[in-house]
Amino acid sequence: MDNELRADIASWLLDAGVNSQPSDGVATSILLLAIFIIATIAYYITRKVFVKAVNAMIRKSTVTWDDIFMRYGVLEKLALLVPIMTLDLLIPIILTHQDLLGTIIDRGLSVLVVIFVIRAIYSCLDAINEISDVRLISRRLPVKSFVQLFKLFLFFIGFIISISVIADESPIYFLSGLGVATGLVMLVFRDTILGFVAGIQLAANRMVSKGDWIQMDKYGADGAVDEVSLNTVKVRNWDNTITMIPAYALVSDAFKNWRGMSEKGGRRIKRSINLDVNSIHFLTEDDMVRLSKVNYLKDYFPKVCSEISHANETVNDIDMPVNGRRLTNVGTFRAYLDAYLRQNNKLHKDMTLMVRQLAPTPEGLPIELYVFTNDIRWAFYEGIQADIFDHIFAILPEFGLRAFQQPTGEDIRSIKAHE
Repeated sequence: MDNELRADIASWLLDAGVNSQPSDGVATSILLLAIFIIATIAYYITRKVFVKAVNAMIRKSTVTWDDIFMRYGVLEKLALLVPIMTLDLLIPIILTHQDLLGTIIDRGLSVLVVIFVIRAIYSCLDAINEISDVRLISRRLPVKSFVQLFKLFLFFIGFIISISVIADESPIYFLSGLGVATGLVMLVFRDTILGFVAGIQLAANRMVSKGDWIQMDKYGADGAVDEVSLNTVKVRNWDNTITMIPAYALVSDAFKNWRGMSEKGGRRIKRSINLDVNSIHFLTEDDMVRLSKVNYLKDYFPKVCSEISHANETVNDIDMPVNGRRLTNVGTFRAYLDAYLRQNNKLHKDMTLMVRQLAPTPEGLPIELYVFTNDIRWAFYEGIQADIFDHIFAILPEFGLRAFQQPTGEDIRSIKAHE
């Protein structure tokens, strides 16, 4: 067929007044030009007809994942294979008399096929990664890490196949040589290998996912996970700074993940108020009459007074404060706080709700609140916590209690003025 085409071209040139032989470069150049025109037409038809028709169908479809593939131009990149494969198929037929040139072009086109195939697969992987973000799959699995790993694997495969095509050797020949370079590969790609292993552990144990709030003081990280890649975990801190943490550090070092708080829907308040020990005393009759008017204590006083009266029936010399049971202002204060918190509709009633007394310290007697808010948003959480303690500080005088506070300059000046 090649010889017939060359003969026809030589005859046509001779009729046009050009003396040419079938084996001349003029005939070869004309055939090559014709092949390039055919390849261009094939690409144009594929791109403007087939790809355009498929993209129109994608736009009309109700699903969204195919739109992402279209946006990454997967079909457009695959369309580039049509002219390359056309040239790869026809050029060796034309260059039968130029073995060296034909071999060089054939191998070069084969390498281009490998490159364009890998390029199209890369676009598919990027689209899959975005689909996982849209469908929140990346919150459960580090999809980007696996995508990057697969890209790295494809790069090595494409590199080996390209070298084998250029050298006209079997790919197995070059794969066998990788064993010698294993030590170098381990050294160069140490972080990648460690990151891959860490990524598998992070995914298998669900230690961290995109969107989690993590805190890792060693790296100054305190914020939401933006990205989990093959080598690093990207954290956007609450001050909008970015911290990059090595993936293997999350496996080898300790960090705090606040995901449980988000999933349970409750954020803990664990804060104490220190009371001045000198302000603690037994309640007098007048105190009990006054405090019994407090709404949150109306059920408390009848019940506890009945218990105390029953316990003190057999006690001698009950007039002595140290004999028998008596109500204290700090105990009544704890009972008030417990009732107040249970009536607060911004606190979780299904989670731990407790008011407890801690061991006394040089700063006074700590009364700790251990509760959970039902709104985990940071600003709302801080507002709920502030409202509770605003109320606590304001009602302390009603119970005859004082918050402990270190002496200030004003206190010292008052002492000197009194003296």
